[in-house]
Amino acid sequence: MENRLEKSRLKPWQEISDLLHTRVPVQQIEAVLQELNPAELLHTVFSLSPDDQRALLSILPTSLSTSLIEDLPDAHVADLIEDMPPEAAADIVEALSSDHRADVLGELDDEDAAAIIAELGDEHASEARELIAYKPDQAGGLMMTEFAAYPMASTVRSVVEDLTSGEREYSLLTVHYIYVVVKRRKLKGVIRIRDLVFADPDKKIGELARPALTVAPDATLDDLEYFFDEHDIAAVPVVGPQNQLLGIVRRRSLLEALAERAESDHLKAAGIIGGDELRSMPTLLRSKRRLSWLTINIGLNIIAASVIAAYEDTLTAVIALAVFLPIVSDMSGCSGNQAVAVSMRELTLGAATPKDVFRVLRKEATVGIINGIALGILLGLVAWAWKGNPTLGFVAGGALAANTLIAVCIGGTVPLMLRKYKFDPAVASGPLLTTVTDVCGFFLLLSLASLVLPALSAQ
Repeated sequence: MENRLEKSRLKPWQEISDLLHTRVPVQQIEAVLQELNPAELLHTVFSLSPDDQRALLSILPTSLSTSLIEDLPDAHVADLIEDMPPEAAADIVEALSSDHRADVLGELDDEDAAAIIAELGDEHASEARELIAYKPDQAGGLMMTEFAAYPMASTVRSVVEDLTSGEREYSLLTVHYIYVVVKRRKLKGVIRIRDLVFADPDKKIGELARPALTVAPDATLDDLEYFFDEHDIAAVPVVGPQNQLLGIVRRRSLLEALAERAESDHLKAAGIIGGDELRSMPTLLRSKRRLSWLTINIGLNIIAASVIAAYEDTLTAVIALAVFLPIVSDMSGCSGNQAVAVSMRELTLGAATPKDVFRVLRKEATVGIINGIALGILLGLVAWAWKGNPTLGFVAGGALAANTLIAVCIGGTVPLMLRKYKFDPAVASGPLLTTVTDVCGFFLLLSLASLVLPALSAQ
C-alpha cells in the first residue's frame, strides 16, 4: 500500500526514469505513457535527461517511439539519435514521413547521417539522400515523397479501389489530390479526391485531370508563402526541369517552416546562437551558445561605458544627468528596434533589398524626426518640471530627439547592410543597435551638458 502511494506522488517523468533504471518490462513503461494526454506526454519526455530519453526511445516499439518524437524539434531529435547505434536510430528515422526524415538527417553531421542512411532500406535511403541535398528553406527541402500518382490510362474505378484497398501506404499523407502522370512520372494533371469519387467509374483519369499548379525545387519559403496566399490549395507538386513529379509541399509544412524561422530569428535576436535551445540539452552546450553572444556584448558595453568615464567631471557637477542617461539610451533603443523589426519583415517578404538602403534611410529619417521631436519635448518638460531648470529640459530633450533620429536610421539600414555583406541580420542587428544608441545617447547628453554646464550648475 505504501509503495503504491509513493508511486502516485511521483511525477510521470520521475516514475518513467525509475522504471528505466530498474529494467522493468517495457509494457509497464508503455502503460504509464498511455495514461498521459499529448501535452503531458511531451512535457514528460522533455523533463527526462537526454540519456533517459535515448533509453526510452531505444526500448519502445518503433511506432510508439516515432510518435513520441513527432512533436520534438528536429535539432533535439538529431541530438538524441546521433549517440544511438545507427541501426536503432535508423528504425526510428525510417518510420518518419519523408520530409520529417530529411529534416532530422539534415541536422546531423555528415558522418552520422551517412551511417544512419546506410541502415535504411534501399528506397528510403535513396529518397533521403535526394531530399537532404536540398536546402531546408527550399521547396525541395520541404517536400515529401508520399503522394498518390497514377498513369493517365487508369480508370476511376481502379484508382479508388487502390486508394481504399490498404495495399499502398498513404497513412503518412492526408490525400487531397491524386496526380496524373505518364512514364517516368512526368506530371500531366491533378484531380481532387471529391471529383474522383463522384466521377464515372469507367472513365479514364486522364480525361478528368486539370492542369496542375507547380513549383520548382529551389522555390524559397517566401516564394511558397506567396504561392499559397494566392492559391487556396492544400498541397503543391514540386517538379523538375522536365516536369517530372519529385514530391509535394503541403501548406501545413510551409506554415511550420515559417513559424520555425520566426522562432529562430527571435532566439538569435535574444542572443541564443547556434539554433534551438531546450533545457534538456547538455549544460555546457547551452552555456557555449549563450556565451558566444554575451562575451561580445561585454566589449560593446565597455565602449559605451567609456563615454561616461570621459565626461566624469560633468556628471559629477550635475548628478541629475545620471537619471536621464538610461532613459535616453533605452527610449532610443526602443525606437531603433521598431525600425529593425520593419526592415527584417521587409527583407523576409522581399519588399526591401540591400539596394534600397537609401530609400529606407530617407523614410526612417522622416519618422525619426517626428517621433524624436515629440519624445524630446515630453522628456524635456518632465526634466524642467522636476528640477525647475529649463536648460536641463533642453539638454535631456535635445539628446533624446537627436538619438531617436540616429537610432531609427541605424535600425532601418543596418539589417540591409548586414544582408549585403552576408551576415545574419537577426544575430547582429540587436548588438550593433544597442551599442550605437548607448554610445550616441551618452555622448549627446553629456556633451550638450558640458556646453551649457554653467547654466545647469546655476540652479
